[in-house]
Amino acid sequence: MQYDLTDEEQRLSDDVADFADRVVAPAAYEYDTQRRLPMEIIAQMGDMGLFGLPFPKEVGGQGKSYFQLCLAVEALGRVDQSIGVTLEAGVGLGVMPIYRHGTPEQQAEYLPDLVSGRALAGFGLTEAGAGSDAGATATTADLVGGQWIINGSKQFITNSGTPITRFVTITAVTGQRIGRDGEPKPELSTIIVPNDTPGFTVEPSYDKVGWHTSDTHPLTLRDVRVPAGNLLGERGRGYANFLRTLNEGRVAFAALATGAAQGCLEEALRYAGERRVFGTSIGSNQHIAFKIARMQARVHQARLAWHDAARKLDAGKPFTLEASIAKMVCGEAAMDNARDATQIFGGYGFMNENAVARHYRDSKILEIGEGTTEVQLMIITRELGIGAEQLVPVG
Repeated sequence: MQYDLTDEEQRLSDDVADFADRVVAPAAYEYDTQRRLPMEIIAQMGDMGLFGLPFPKEVGGQGKSYFQLCLAVEALGRVDQSIGVTLEAGVGLGVMPIYRHGTPEQQAEYLPDLVSGRALAGFGLTEAGAGSDAGATATTADLVGGQWIINGSKQFITNSGTPITRFVTITAVTGQRIGRDGEPKPELSTIIVPNDTPGFTVEPSYDKVGWHTSDTHPLTLRDVRVPAGNLLGERGRGYANFLRTLNEGRVAFAALATGAAQGCLEEALRYAGERRVFGTSIGSNQHIAFKIARMQARVHQARLAWHDAARKLDAGKPFTLEASIAKMVCGEAAMDNARDATQIFGGYGFMNENAVARHYRDSKILEIGEGTTEVQLMIITRELGIGAEQLVPVG
C-alpha cells in the first residue's frame, strides 16, 4: 500500500525495509540473547544517513522530513524493535533538543557527530517518582561560581551507555518560579552532561522483559559539575522544551509500533500458509483467517494515525491531539497483533528465536514508553476541553 507516499518517500521506505531484512533480521535473535546493541549495525545506519534524516544539510543532515524519519523507524521496527527505538530515541531525544535549543557553540560541538550516527545522546527526564508528573522532578542543579552542581538520579534512559554515547541532556530543578495560581513552582531547566563527567555514573543496564538489544540504564549524578554554558535553551524553559520533544517522540514511537504490528501480521500470514494441520493449511480455518483480518485492520488504522500526525507536524500545524491518538492506537495495535500472532504460531510462538515471540515481549513497552496509554487518554481529553485545568500530563 502506498498511503500517498511520494516516490522519494517510497524509495526510502523500501531501502530501509531491504536493509532491515538483509542485515537486521538475520542478526536479531543473536543480539537479543546477548543483550547488547550491535554497534556495527548502528554504524551502517549512520552511513545510510538515517540519524540525520530530518535535519538540514547545513548541519550535516539529509534535509528530509520528520515523516521520512518515521518511515525509517517503522521499517526497522518491523523486524527488530530495539534497533528501531535506537534510531527513534537517537534522533528525537538525542539530536533534536540540541538542534532546536542549542547555542551555535553547542550545535557546532555536537551536531556533526550526532547527525552522522558517529555519536549518540540520551535524554534524562524520568525519575523514580517523576515521569508523567514532571513537576515532581527531584534532581537539582545549583549554579555556583560559573558551574552547575547537579545531584539526583534518572531512570529508564535510552542510549545513555553505548560505546558512542557523548552526553545525556537531563532535566533538573534550577530554582523556583511563581505559577499562575500565585504559588511557588519548581523551575525546570535542561542541562547537557557529558558521559565522562566526574560524579556522573551510568549504572548497569536493566534486566528488561523485552527490548533486550536497546541500551537502557539508570543514571546517578553526585555533585556533578558542568560549565554554566551547558545549559540547553533558556533557564526555566525545560518544561516547555521537552513538551515539544515528547510530542514529536510520540509520533515516531507510533511509527515504531506500527512496524511491530506489521511485522507480526507478515509472520502470521506466512505461517498460516505454511503450517498444515489435518491435511490443510491453518489459514484455511475461518477463525485463523478472521484473526489475521483483524491484524490487517489494526495495521491500516495505526499507519493512517501516525501518517496524519506526522504530516501535521511537518506542516507546522498543531499535532498534540493527533500525536497522542497515534501513540495510543499504534501501541495497542502492536500489542494486540503480537498476542494474536503468538497464538497463531502456537508452541512455536513461545520460542524466543521466533520473531513473534520477541515482538510479544517487546510490544508491551509500546503502551508504556513515551507516555502511557492512560497519559495519552488524559491528553486527548484535555485537548477536547474536558477537565482541562485538572490535567497537566507531559509523558
